[in-house]
Amino acid sequence: MNNAFYRIIVIFSLILLNVNTHAASDNNTISWAGCGITKKAFMAELAAAYETKTGIHINLQGGGATRGIRDTSGLKIDMGGSCRMNLPETDSSELHAVLHPVAWDALAIIVHNNNPVSSLSSKQVEKIYTGKITNWSQVGGNNAQIHLYVREGKISGVGYAIRQYLFANGQQAFTTAGKYKVKSSGPLERAVESDPQAIGITGVSSARKRDVKIIGFDGKTPTFENVKAGEYGLYRPLYLVTSPTPSKKVKDFVQYATSKEGRTIIRNNGTVPYHEALHLMSKMRIYGFGVE
Repeated sequence: MNNAFYRIIVIFSLILLNVNTHAASDNNTISWAGCGITKKAFMAELAAAYETKTGIHINLQGGGATRGIRDTSGLKIDMGGSCRMNLPETDSSELHAVLHPVAWDALAIIVHNNNPVSSLSSKQVEKIYTGKITNWSQVGGNNAQIHLYVREGKISGVGYAIRQYLFANGQQAFTTAGKYKVKSSGPLERAVESDPQAIGITGVSSARKRDVKIIGFDGKTPTFENVKAGEYGLYRPLYLVTSPTPSKKVKDFVQYATSKEGRTIIRNNGTVPYHEALHLMSKMRIYGFGVE
């Protein structure tokens, strides 16, 4: 009997030790997942700086804006990243996500470095997406078929923004000439790097870190200055996503991201800090984007 009681005590003690160790580990780690563009734009550098400052490690994963919102609201992760607003009409769980805008990103139209086309109008881009323009020669390029790369699904961050800007309808399906569908922005960018006939749209913050050509849109390019001034038309907020009642460590990180130090890190990565261009909010409403 004594031996059995002793074994129970030992097992119970080991369980308590495991729980306490896990809790201590959790206190020093924040799990983050979501928009790959946000991750490339500033999260990696912001997370590294925050770990150096506080000792708290941020475990970064991708998965897209939808994962960032829904996994956060479902308490599967501590915090997410998104490049679109929450859309409860697509999934009610998104009602339980709180979006904190931290930066402004621009949508960049990218082509292969050897493509002679340097700019497209909004009408030309729309016609490429709807299959009315299918050859590069129709927009001043070589006589070659256009390979349009697009994101799968209707509510990816980039896909939703394109639908809003080009068609004023976030849920409208495209009838494109493109047979080239990819799961996320990373594969899209890599495809454009290697395909001389390719075109795609992604976030400029990640496009800058690829070997691609970023072309103009309606005569403007997505430079830091043009985005900040609102002179380049294709821009949207980048968000950190939390639950309605985030932990203190998550609250502290969101506060850090919007602090003077955090804004400097974001700016040094070529991305416009959200609070340094608040005048862009009014223009976003014109296009039907929600802004927190």
